[in-house]
Amino acid sequence: MASSKSSQTTRNIVIAFLALWSVISLIIIVVWATSPDMKSASQCRAELQALTEKLEGAKVVWTKDRRALEDLVRQGWANQTAQLEEIGALTATLQETNSSLSFCQQESAILYGNITALEKEIEEHEKMAANLTSENFLQKDTIELLQLNLNQTAHQFESSEALRSSAVSQQKAAESKTKACESTKHYIQKQLQRCKNDDPACICSHLEYVAESFPAVGICIPVEHCSTEWQDDALSIWT
Repeated sequence: MASSKSSQTTRNIVIAFLALWSVISLIIIVVWATSPDMKSASQCRAELQALTEKLEGAKVVWTKDRRALEDLVRQGWANQTAQLEEIGALTATLQETNSSLSFCQQESAILYGNITALEKEIEEHEKMAANLTSENFLQKDTIELLQLNLNQTAHQFESSEALRSSAVSQQKAAESKTKACESTKHYIQKQLQRCKNDDPACICSHLEYVAESFPAVGICIPVEHCSTEWQDDALSIWT
């Protein structure tokens, strides 16, 4: 029962295939018969040969192109590998540059702080210089005043020295006069001692001699004025 069904199916398939083949053959025959431009077999073979040659040429060109493309792909992979390596190196360099940049930024911040501190110190030094300049002017004025006082003191010292020299000279002159008076006094005392028992005219003559010989003593007594009373007074003065 099963085998009969299988053979039935097979027969149906064969019949359907034959029917389809018949229809296709009929269509081909109709088309062949109705087509005016149908070519002969030799032309078809020639065209087929030409197409085959073209196909072979296309295969050769395609093979060359494929090889060239493979070479380009390999070169691209090599270039990509080199570029990746270069990118890695550039990335490492960029990281180092970023690290250096960060360090430089920190140094710049430190330097900026130092510059700010230096500017403040410069301002303080400028203020100190201005104060020192004003103090210098004041000290110059003080120095000029002290120089003036010193000059005045020097002049006063010179004047005092001159006065001292004059006083010393006057003192020496007074001492000389004193010595002269002392000498005159001793001389008169001696003469008066000698003339105590002599004539009063002797005393007057000696006094007149002294007055004429030693005018610095300041004695000037005329002889006619001599008397016993005056002699006693003169003796009391010089003794």
